[in-house]
Amino acid sequence: MSQKVLLTSKEINIILHRLACQLMENHLDFTNTALIGIQPRGVFLAERLVKILKKEYKIKHIDLGFLDITFFRDDFGRGEILKANSTQMNFLVEDKKVVFIDDVLYTGRSIRSALTAIQSFGRPSNIELLTLIDRRFSRHLPIQPTYRGRQVDAINEEKVKVMWKENDGEDKVYLVSK
Repeated sequence: MSQKVLLTSKEINIILHRLACQLMENHLDFTNTALIGIQPRGVFLAERLVKILKKEYKIKHIDLGFLDITFFRDDFGRGEILKANSTQMNFLVEDKKVVFIDDVLYTGRSIRSALTAIQSFGRPSNIELLTLIDRRFSRHLPIQPTYRGRQVDAINEEKVKVMWKENDGEDKVYLVSK
């Protein structure tokens, strides 16, 4: 098994700031916007973006939630026992602009699950997708990100591994080959 570094800590930081700027351009003061990290790994990206938006751009209030999609997955109950995470949403999304945030967009199935799961919290006026890594040639569903950090062309045997300082001790993205 071999690993190739796709993004260093410095490159991730640059991408996070660019993504924050793009969110600012489209949402301005975030009064009618909710950022929702998809559990488990989208949470780290969402928290980082909110930190940048508050510190660098002086946004006072941002609705930030974490959405667990375990029980909405199309492979739920088909063999592998899945561990559920907790959904943390202290607001409704009724008539709000929602931005789903996840670290890697691969097949699109997680986003399809998130689209179903979010309905428990209201009917958003608009839904966008922000992802750090877009594996564009691996899609099973017609889902595309609104905001993407980096596009990666990886064949199906290759895996993109995103490491977050908060969870893994370092910020780095690897392309892992078997």
